[in-house]
Amino acid sequence: MKKSTLLRLGASHALGVLIYIVLLSIFFEQANSWFGETDKKIFSPIAALMLFIFSALLTGSLVLARPIMLYIDGQKKDAIKLFLFTGLSIFILTVIAFSALMIIK
Repeated sequence: MKKSTLLRLGASHALGVLIYIVLLSIFFEQANSWFGETDKKIFSPIAALMLFIFSALLTGSLVLARPIMLYIDGQKKDAIKLFLFTGLSIFILTVIAFSALMIIK
């Protein structure tokens, strides 16, 4: 694969992770008004752990699925490059998020 294609794929996977995080943040912001502030005994930890597992599955898939498929198909260099481009894109988005927090403070 071309380097530009791998970079575009890595950036799009990182944006997918960012979009999921934004949606999850909106959910957390509204959760008290939707579900109430009282603990629901056993159901609160179950729901939290299920959300945690789903988040790991989704973000892990966005970051790892395509590089693993490329690696299995024998495109080892492309797999490593895509993984690194995705990680670099996530790092850049993280720096942007923290910079925005510092500016907004």
